[in-house]
Amino acid sequence: MSAPEVHVEADAGSLARAVAQRLVDQLVTAQAEHGAAGVVLTGGGIGTAVLREVAAVSAGRPELDWGRVDVWWGDERWVPAVDDDRNEKGAREALLDVVGVPADRVHAIPASDAGYDEPEDAADAYAAQLRAAGGGALPRIDVLLLGVGGEGHVASIFPHSPAVTDERPVVAVRDCPKPPPTRVSLGFGAITSAEEVWLLVSGEAKAEAVARALSGGETAATLPAAGAVGRRATRWLLDADAAGQL
Repeated sequence: MSAPEVHVEADAGSLARAVAQRLVDQLVTAQAEHGAAGVVLTGGGIGTAVLREVAAVSAGRPELDWGRVDVWWGDERWVPAVDDDRNEKGAREALLDVVGVPADRVHAIPASDAGYDEPEDAADAYAAQLRAAGGGALPRIDVLLLGVGGEGHVASIFPHSPAVTDERPVVAVRDCPKPPPTRVSLGFGAITSAEEVWLLVSGEAKAEAVARALSGGETAATLPAAGAVGRRATRWLLDADAAGQL
């Protein structure tokens, strides 16, 4: 497994544009090599900003075929489908509906009103979707995008959470320290199966977590971001504020 790469842009806007360009390039390459591409999306301010920029960039890249991109999510809040807290809702508005990703290529984590009594049931259903797409194993994910919290969480895996050591590919997470408290998240088994993991971080409030994660002195239990690594590459994509303590 290669050492993490660090890329720093001047500000959040520059970061979003740079990541969008890189992501479109990566999806085009994956389609050329494998016939299709798989991406895991994240939410949050910088994650959604990247998706808006991807929509703009891809308008000038006809070689990117959105009909051959499978879209997944790293985590989701256990709220109704129309709730503004849903990462899926933000992603549809910023990118998926804009570029016309076919419905059968969009693999959303079930919402709380999707017919599952408990988030654990939704987690099992999403794991089944992943296995079906991968022919019994996890599907190929070319790029997995993650945000990083100020305390070092990724997806919905928080420090000292039972999810850190849960070996299932998708887990229900209860009692999260930030609202909403109940979520469904990819586990580390799925995160680390991705070909590349990209950690998108903007803002001074995240600088300490970034520095700690890249120091080599943290474990996934104490700082989950430290355990988010890809099979071929792990890229930390930062603005200058987030990189301020490196």
